[in-house]
Amino acid sequence: MRKLQSMAGWIAAALMISMTGAAVNAEDVTETVTEAAQGSSQVASADEMTTPEDIVEDWMVPIYGEELNDGTYDVEVLSSSSMFRIEKCELTVSEGKMAAVMTMGGTGYLKVFMGTGEEAVKASEDEYIPFAETTDGKHTFEVPVEALDMGINCAAFSKNKEKWYDRILVFASTSLPMEAFKEVKMTTVADLNLEDGAYLADASLSGGSGRTEIESPAEITVENGEITARIVFSSPNYDYMLVNGEKYEPVNTEGNSAFLIPVPGFDYNMPVVADTIAMSTPHEIDYTILLDSASVKKAE
Repeated sequence: MRKLQSMAGWIAAALMISMTGAAVNAEDVTETVTEAAQGSSQVASADEMTTPEDIVEDWMVPIYGEELNDGTYDVEVLSSSSMFRIEKCELTVSEGKMAAVMTMGGTGYLKVFMGTGEEAVKASEDEYIPFAETTDGKHTFEVPVEALDMGINCAAFSKNKEKWYDRILVFASTSLPMEAFKEVKMTTVADLNLEDGAYLADASLSGGSGRTEIESPAEITVENGEITARIVFSSPNYDYMLVNGEKYEPVNTEGNSAFLIPVPGFDYNMPVVADTIAMSTPHEIDYTILLDSASVKKAE
């Protein structure tokens, strides 16, 4: 009889321990679910954001700090959201590391985090980057830059909505001067053993809205080892181009806008600016032009 009572006690104790453990596990699960729900509520959903723009181009290859000369440069920053507008930005390169000070077009964000919104809610306060205010009331954020020409996650905390908004930023290498690069990768006239004369080469245009194109193949002239390209836009509304700070006027008066511009080499995304008068006011647009060395042939 005593053995039966003892066995019953052991069974009851075991059941109690099992039930207690289940309760503890249930509390852990409930707490985890609650934390997850709270975290998600602090991140803006897709319905709460404007449709993101695809700002990472197919031709882009990441450029890291060790590929650049030390210095401070003005750099263009592309944002996947028109609500997170960067008016200007200064990039500082030092011993292979890059950092940028972004001056914002508004004051609606209190802090940013270099990562996603979901990562931001789990991060500690010292990982957030607060804004600094300039003398004229602008908000700036100083952020690390892993690489140029690469999509970088940046979550921004809205002052009004008190939520993190996911953004993608691209620091554009094409906006840097050539002297910023330790080595500019391109194919030269000498590499191709091109003699002076007229040639054709496949040409492509990147940047802007993506709707504008240039005529391809493009007519190019080689003289004394230097290339001049005739660039013809798919629109008659461009009134000048800027190449390395030099202004070039159209060489035609009818039809689509055409320009004769110097090109340093092939297989290189050369940054240019083209001014369009198609909008209500003239507007300068940043583009890159690439001439394909594999396509070069004598003009007939």
